[in-house]
Amino acid sequence: MDSHERQFDKELHDLKKKLLHMAALAEEMIDRAITELVERDEKPTQAVMEAEEEVNRLQIEIDEEVVRLLATRQPVASDLRLILAAAKINSDLERIGDLVVNITENVHVLVQQPPLKPLIDIPRMADLSRQMVREALHAFVTGDVLLAQKVILTDDQVDGLKDQVLRELLTYMMSDPHTIERALALILIARHLERIADHATNIAEDVIYLIQGRDVRHPTTPRTPPPDAAP
Repeated sequence: MDSHERQFDKELHDLKKKLLHMAALAEEMIDRAITELVERDEKPTQAVMEAEEEVNRLQIEIDEEVVRLLATRQPVASDLRLILAAAKINSDLERIGDLVVNITENVHVLVQQPPLKPLIDIPRMADLSRQMVREALHAFVTGDVLLAQKVILTDDQVDGLKDQVLRELLTYMMSDPHTIERALALILIARHLERIADHATNIAEDVIYLIQGRDVRHPTTPRTPPPDAAP
């Protein structure tokens, strides 16, 4: 391996490290936002905002690095797929940061009022979503397809919890109109957590495409029935 190839490998390694750092910040943001909700912390969410600023800074930095690598290294085959996957993952992580900020806005509404109900499913959704982000990035860095598939399957659990939250809170709103504002805030938080899980799923799907060249987003079905199919 010549010095040019070694330098390119180092640049790809550094790109992965920046994405890992970005994912760690996103995880921390989710944890802080839900902790503020559960503990009813009325202090300003300064730490979440500062982390989001760092996520945005990293997004720009990674975008610029991706463009530079494409322009100067002219990568082919697997290296090209890796760089393009990094660009997509970068975008998903930035969106996760935005969604956590949205969560903190709804937390602020909730802590100003009496608790509506014990929080069980939403913290569970947050734990699963945070785990999915962590495992999706680990799968990307290590090339672990099985872990990426696990992330995709976990998304169904998050969806199920979101539906459960929605059903329960609709019952509250129908029985007492005074609960509507708080119930809507909790529904929005659940929806944002579901979207975070969706972005983690996007990352896992990108990993599978990167490693296997297989697009799992749109499973294909035969256009015509097999020869032995019944008429």
